[in-house]
Amino acid sequence: MSDIAPLEAEIRTLIRAAGPMPVWRYMQLCLTHPRYGYYIARDPLGREGDFVTAPEVSQMFGELIGLWAASVWRMIDEPAEINLIELGPGHGTMMADALRAIRVLPAFRSAVTVHMIEVNPALRHRQVKALADAGEVFWHERIDDVPDGPSIILANEYFDVLPVHQMVRQDGGWHERVIEIGADGNLAFGVAPKPSPRFETLLPPQVAAAPQGAIFEWRPDGEILRIASRVRDFGGAALIIDYGHARSDAGDTFQAVARHAYADPLKNPGTADITAHVDFDALKRAAEAGGARAHGPVEQGTFLRRLGIEARAHALMTSAAPAVAQDIAVALQRLTSSGRGGMGSMFKVLGIANPTIPMLVGLTDQPEDAMP
Repeated sequence: MSDIAPLEAEIRTLIRAAGPMPVWRYMQLCLTHPRYGYYIARDPLGREGDFVTAPEVSQMFGELIGLWAASVWRMIDEPAEINLIELGPGHGTMMADALRAIRVLPAFRSAVTVHMIEVNPALRHRQVKALADAGEVFWHERIDDVPDGPSIILANEYFDVLPVHQMVRQDGGWHERVIEIGADGNLAFGVAPKPSPRFETLLPPQVAAAPQGAIFEWRPDGEILRIASRVRDFGGAALIIDYGHARSDAGDTFQAVARHAYADPLKNPGTADITAHVDFDALKRAAEAGGARAHGPVEQGTFLRRLGIEARAHALMTSAAPAVAQDIAVALQRLTSSGRGGMGSMFKVLGIANPTIPMLVGLTDQPEDAMP
């Protein structure tokens, strides 16, 4: 097996030295290993990459997010300075589109200081190019490095790549799912021999009665608590957009994507995007426990329609050439529909806000939500 990739060789060495590796640790190494990690060593986005995110589908997405941010600024009495923070900003497309949209609100644009949270040097380089006309922009590796102050935080397809624990229900308790070297010499899934003590006491009621063999996924609350504490202490709100489920439940969503197709997550580690669905119910509970107020989640299609994406699409189509108008119509369908290839229902949107903010545009039940 001398032809295995360097990261797999390192993972095998770790397993032989310390025993089977928890799924969360395997995922962490695959994505953020300092030399071979997927999000460190490559640019994964776009048609030439492994997947396409909503901002790459259409400019409308980022434009509406920018106007949503302006609505938050107005709700907190239009502070003269506010941090606009994006976590995992990809190519910088969403932020560039958002900043272009808010030029119609000069007071808000002049109040904004842009902060990008990015660990990938290749993506950071793309972001610098995308935001070349945006004025002063600051890059950080952690949200904690952003200066204190009122903040609007954007996280599109960010939480799905945070390492996930997988627990397996067996006779006698819940056991951590692990990666081991199988009998055939390949990486394989296994189960820790001993159950995690009293893990069942932490489970949502609907998962506590799961049958043997069921898998429950959970992520530590650290990242959502950092977001919640910032908007709680300094004012503002966060918008989390990702694919996942609105209600905590059992299920195995650990997966890999390469070249726009599903791949085996245990083959060629470091060369594919490894994700797991986001548990929005868990995010909501953690944010509220951290002293913030949660709004939603709602489906992405519902959220974008409330923000006016259909009117924006029709306005763009009116002045566009027929081929461009058709592209806009296809993008609208992809962003909002629940059909095959649609992102409208698979993706959810959750708002996390300072407790003094009673509602967030797009996340209430009223279809007549007003944008700036």
